[in-house]
Amino acid sequence: MTTFVAILLVFAGGAVGAVLRYVMDGYVKSLAGTAFPWGTLTVNVIGAALLGALHGAGTGTDTEALLGTGLCGALTTFSTFELDTVHLIQDRAYGRVAANAIGSLALGFLAFIALHALAAHFR
Repeated sequence: MTTFVAILLVFAGGAVGAVLRYVMDGYVKSLAGTAFPWGTLTVNVIGAALLGALHGAGTGTDTEALLGTGLCGALTTFSTFELDTVHLIQDRAYGRVAANAIGSLALGFLAFIALHALAAHFR
């Protein structure tokens, strides 16, 4: 795969991932409210699970560029996770700070490992 093709695949996947993040985050917020960053948590866990599945399935370079780097890279958001956590700190909602930080890392990691193992099993 040429560098140009890889860039186009990342671009296309990123465009879809960014729009999915925006839509999913808004939808989850409309259901769950904004007291806790459920939208960010949701997209990050889904992205981690998808990336785990892709890696476990042993997808090729083109697929990794399109879905791994592009889609999952744009779908997940570390910077928004950080911003959400700072907002919770500013609100002095320390229990939600801990739940957000620990929950995001733990759930994301568990989702990645579970889908990686499942995809690797069926490879």
